[in-house]
Amino acid sequence: MSERRSSTADTTEATPDRKSVRRAAWAGLIGTTLEQYDFVIYGTASALIFSKLFFPNISPVAGILASFSAYAVGFAARPLGGLIFSRFGDRLGRKWVLVATLLLMGGSTLAIGLLPTYSQVGLLAPILLVACRFFQGMGAGAEQAGGATLLTETAGRGKRGALASLVMTGAALGTALGALAWILAQSLPEDALMTWGWRLVFGSSLLVTIAALIIRRKLNESPVFQELKEQVGETKAPVAETFRKGRKPLLLAFFLNVGSNAQSYTYQVFMASYLVSAVGVDEAFVPKVLLLGAICGGIAAFGFGALSDVVGRKGVYSTIMGALVLLPVPTFIALNTGSPVAITVAIVLGFILACHGSVGVQMSYFPELFGNRYRYAGVALGREFSSVVGGGVAPLICAGLMAASGGSWVPVAIYMMVMMAISFIASLVAPETKDRDLNVAHDAV
Repeated sequence: MSERRSSTADTTEATPDRKSVRRAAWAGLIGTTLEQYDFVIYGTASALIFSKLFFPNISPVAGILASFSAYAVGFAARPLGGLIFSRFGDRLGRKWVLVATLLLMGGSTLAIGLLPTYSQVGLLAPILLVACRFFQGMGAGAEQAGGATLLTETAGRGKRGALASLVMTGAALGTALGALAWILAQSLPEDALMTWGWRLVFGSSLLVTIAALIIRRKLNESPVFQELKEQVGETKAPVAETFRKGRKPLLLAFFLNVGSNAQSYTYQVFMASYLVSAVGVDEAFVPKVLLLGAICGGIAAFGFGALSDVVGRKGVYSTIMGALVLLPVPTFIALNTGSPVAITVAIVLGFILACHGSVGVQMSYFPELFGNRYRYAGVALGREFSSVVGGGVAPLICAGLMAASGGSWVPVAIYMMVMMAISFIASLVAPETKDRDLNVAHDAV
């Protein structure tokens, strides 16, 4: 019914303005570059140095667990950020919310680089670290949803998948820049890295923040939101309306994302720690692999997004989900060979499929699932609540499973496959949304 109804409303969408499309593309690209840069430098620091700087008086394994617990706090804050900012995104517009989240993320990351360590202020140091991580997560909670919604609503039919996927190309660029920052930092002597080198990495986010702020201030509001505001005025309670009327697409977005999100952050964060602590790989090798994975992942995000414009969102997404169910066991076999080539291939495949390729399709797929009155809220809440259950606790669960099993990777692989099976099943029951009219109020589900 939804497809038949949307076809009768095809004339309601205006022809997109090319200048607005370009600005939206740049805004989405740069904003998610900052978000992912912040998360990657934090995740890498959690795996490599934070256990020594902020949790030094416990065993190395416990230190890693404590670092990943602080990492998970950022994900716990993401739904709260989604709740707060999506309310304004559907009421006041996408543009200014994206400016606010940008400043919150950038400011929090800069603050981490200024924190005192445990040796300087004791227990206050990890408390401040967790607080900064919390606010960083709040900003990120509405960032990708806002970028995806704005780009999907700005692009014309037949180009939404490719254009919205630039959000994840930006995320890949942020991963690459984060890996590059750590490569440069690790070229410093050990004493320099542990005193001021890591601070410089976090302080460098200020440059990306300023660049993104300049671009976002010149953004135009999405034409879909402008038309909605002209027709029905301000949406009073978009979050409440999402829970009341949009539960089906909300739950679908949750399950579509939870498995891929868990695998994404397992590859990006846990694998770095595993390679160093279990396989015995040189720490300097890890950021280089992450850099290559990010570059390939960014290309894959755009490629899969563009492909979904041709063959449909459902087919592309379900194929990626099915492949990811099978990937964990070959990945760990490859990692444990210790071969740089095998490790690189395994990590790069994880980035292509889990970290960026699947989410590249989500950037147009999820906004198309929702009606126009609570689209921002629906995408933000669906993605961010699932990110807590998925990516937020994935590195912590993986580290715990490793410790409980005496260092075996088998429980970790089983956990990854079970989580991925949830998203694969959801992708089989999800509707096709390609070229759906975004000005209609009804959901695709």
